Amino acid sequence: MADKKLVEEITSMDEDFAKWYTDIVLKAELIDYSSVKGCMILRPYGYAIWENIQRILNNMFVETGHENVYMPLFIPESLLQKEKDHVEGFAPEVAWVTHGGDEKLEERLCVRPTSETLFCEHYANIIHSYRDLPKLYNQWCSVVRWEKTSRPFLRSREFLWQEGHTAHATAEEAKEETIRMLNVYAEFAEKYLAIPVIKGIKTEKERFAGAKETYTIEALMHDGKALQSGTSHYFGDGFAKAFDIQFTDKDNKLKYVHQTSWGVSTRLIGAIIMTHGDDNGLVLPPAVAPAQVVVIPIAAHKPGVLERAEEIYQRLKSVCRVLIDTSDQSPGWKFAQYEMKGVPLRLEIGPKDIENGSCVAVLRNNREKQVISIDNIETEIPKLLEKVHEGIYQKALARREQMTHRATNFEELIDTAENKPGFIKAMWCGDRACEDLIKEKAGVTSRCIPFEQEHVADKCVCCGRPANKMVYWGKSY
Repeated sequence: MADKKLVEEITSMDEDFAKWYTDIVLKAELIDYSSVKGCMILRPYGYAIWENIQRILNNMFVETGHENVYMPLFIPESLLQKEKDHVEGFAPEVAWVTHGGDEKLEERLCVRPTSETLFCEHYANIIHSYRDLPKLYNQWCSVVRWEKTSRPFLRSREFLWQEGHTAHATAEEAKEETIRMLNVYAEFAEKYLAIPVIKGIKTEKERFAGAKETYTIEALMHDGKALQSGTSHYFGDGFAKAFDIQFTDKDNKLKYVHQTSWGVSTRLIGAIIMTHGDDNGLVLPPAVAPAQVVVIPIAAHKPGVLERAEEIYQRLKSVCRVLIDTSDQSPGWKFAQYEMKGVPLRLEIGPKDIENGSCVAVLRNNREKQVISIDNIETEIPKLLEKVHEGIYQKALARREQMTHRATNFEELIDTAENKPGFIKAMWCGDRACEDLIKEKAGVTSRCIPFEQEHVADKCVCCGRPANKMVYWGKSY
């Protein structure tokens, strides 16, 4: 059994979900708070999760033909002002640099909240001919948005992310890129993070500043709130015209490029915590867990136990990320510690196991125990890790299905929003006034218009006029 003292330090998620979340990020040593309000320190364990996310996603980007670059941290105010809708969307959150040393700057510099304008300036300099296209760039960096309230991983004044920025000869190519990258995000969320997501397009109200179309993957957290987990934007030629990004096409005519941008951030770590975690701590998807397996010797003082545990540890290095705990802490303390840290698989090896040529594997997600032969350990462990992934994915999917509701009229929508946490499927006429009223009266926002449409009713849930768009509505982070 896990050590009760450790377990009791985590608030129950049903008692206080926000406190449960904060307890986990601190006690699992994912973050610490810094002296700058709203800025978090990513501790080694939290940063290791991000590094695994980064490694897998980066490989997916490279496979789709993208190259990594790095843009400056600062954006001159005049450059930011070039695209009107874009700057208006970010103005309230911008942090400004006004001095260099003791001298006042002639022009204020914005600390990048996002890098569209920098990429546009660069593209205007390097794109001249159709032969220069497409440009498929991505950067891994941090950005700053001066949020009024903060929450680890979900909302902070500085956070880590990747932002892809691409330029294309035609609108069709740019639109294809926008959807391709959304599909990359959806595949990553489901295949590697074990998080089921809804793919769809945002309404005009929820669109990214300066975009013609914004696509999203939406995940449902344990408490029934939605989390926007990745976005992909089609810009058309709006930025190209503002920044004069032109090229000579095959017909020898000057044309504007068509652009996209897309990004995910350390918010994904928040998604992992709130989708899979339980009252004992983190439950990490094996693909991004810093340690996938922990080997724990039982009765380590008995002859041969430590040696056998060390042998298993060395053998497993070739098939997974593994650690061994030979400290003098009690087995119960170790069980609780690695459960809290979300290590997907625990291997226990003691004198009786050695006699039988076996060890005991314990799955983090459901505490299922399996006796496995030490002779077959290299082939059995990957299978068990896959079992953990599938187990947490199916659990999250079942919860989402259970917490997805339907509403066919306004009263039903309001009642569902107040009393049933989760997604609400309801028809919408497409009118912004209805969307605003739904937010005002029901307290939910449009999460997306899903690609997979369903006919919930004939009429708009708000105004009762004919409607052909089914929308996912919900409360969100």
